[in-house]
Amino acid sequence: MFEPVPSVEHDVRPLVRRLRKPPEEWQREDLLELCLRDGVRVVNFRYPALDGKLKELRLPVNDRAYLDRILATGERVDGSSLFPRMLPATASDLYVVPVYSWAFLDPWQEDELQIVCRFADADGKPAAATPDNVLAHAARHFRDVSGGDLDALAELEFYVCTRPDHPRFQGRPQRNYHQSSPYLASRPVVDEILRAVSAVTGRVKYCHSEVGYIGRLESHEPEIDGCRVEQYELEFDLMPIEDLGAWLTVARWLIRAIAARHAATVTFLPKLDEGMAGNGMHLHLAVRREGRNVMRRDDGELSDDALRLIGGLLERAGPLTAFGSSVAASFLRLVPGQEAPTRVCWGHRNRATLIRVPLDFACSQRLDRTMNPRERGSLPGALARPTVEYRSPDGSAHPLVLLAAVAMCASAGLESGTAREFAQRLQVVPGAEVDGDGYQHLPDTAVAAARELRAHRAFFEERGMPPRLIDIVCRQLEDESDLGLEEKLRGLPAAERLAQSRRLMHKDLHKH
Repeated sequence: MFEPVPSVEHDVRPLVRRLRKPPEEWQREDLLELCLRDGVRVVNFRYPALDGKLKELRLPVNDRAYLDRILATGERVDGSSLFPRMLPATASDLYVVPVYSWAFLDPWQEDELQIVCRFADADGKPAAATPDNVLAHAARHFRDVSGGDLDALAELEFYVCTRPDHPRFQGRPQRNYHQSSPYLASRPVVDEILRAVSAVTGRVKYCHSEVGYIGRLESHEPEIDGCRVEQYELEFDLMPIEDLGAWLTVARWLIRAIAARHAATVTFLPKLDEGMAGNGMHLHLAVRREGRNVMRRDDGELSDDALRLIGGLLERAGPLTAFGSSVAASFLRLVPGQEAPTRVCWGHRNRATLIRVPLDFACSQRLDRTMNPRERGSLPGALARPTVEYRSPDGSAHPLVLLAAVAMCASAGLESGTAREFAQRLQVVPGAEVDGDGYQHLPDTAVAAARELRAHRAFFEERGMPPRLIDIVCRQLEDESDLGLEEKLRGLPAAERLAQSRRLMHKDLHKH
């Protein structure tokens, strides 16, 4: 036995403290010895399927030899069931192979170890068609093109639906931003979410209540009809984009599981009611080279890498929307006046643009001494955290597929000779409106997004997006049949319009 090193002994993740080393150094033997020493009885393999939800294969710890074998080789699964329409039943066998650095202790069962897996084919190679490997391929291509890594974080927004026993401390619609207890009926649910997701991933920045609040929701779905609804956001810290894909999927499972333990419902639906804030899943991106964030120049201006990355996302904003907004309700969220983008442009600190450059803590004055003039301590290193925020995606997206498409567009921007100039032409002057004719519209329906993707599918296929996956994304969007939807809804009497809007919004209550 050896003493914990300072870098891990205070880590929030219990498994890091038990193994006494950071996840990137974990070996099969580490997990094997942990299970045998600490009495782990079940190893739970976890992996996302085509529906974006985390699946499981529960494996009992029978003996050392069996445990060593499953940790080394994984297990067989039916790929045609996990990925319908992508893998035929005639050739559907896949391996699920554990990724040791994606292991975590079950938050509720002390004798269970959970491990997120990747898919491998019959030859033991990454299965080319599965979303996890599409993302891994896109991340590798980014490294090859840029000589650096693409880091990302997600702002995961969700609604918590509860049935409080008393009517005290009611909120106000669209006024719940950063609200605190006792004005939050679902605070106990979200407090457990914060603690559990942080303990599992170690990469949570914060959690807070968001703008949305509905005192009593009306719905055709019995699960949420009559509920008090409060909106929250869980934000991660920057991490390699492949890690974000794994932990984002785990976090969505944890959030739902914890809500169920409290007899509550959580949904990532992009919209719940007319005039109410929608759920986004904004992504922040940064280029890291030799361990250093390179999004800013020494003079504080955006770097060439940052401008090219912005240009790459803007150049393909139309087809990229197909991966980030997958249901008709997504396009009821992307409307003016709701801090949701509708035009292809970018700006500094502008929440109406498709891409926002947020504050990054690179201040000319020390923030601690501004408010604490007597502070004499030195600052921690690497305080500045510059990113660019891609704001159109929402919770209906398949996380791995969306991140893969974003990485492909980012790579194209960094290898393009025109992306920088393209970005410069689409910058919004601070304080200016973005609803003029100078900026292209994002697709305004699911069907329009599918058309954009079909028109640009060659770009994504050339970068590793499986043609069948693109077909599936397009067909799902086209099945929404929402061309002319806004005009149709506007032509209805108010009560009927509201009823039809809610039916449309709530039909995908637990999509992805």
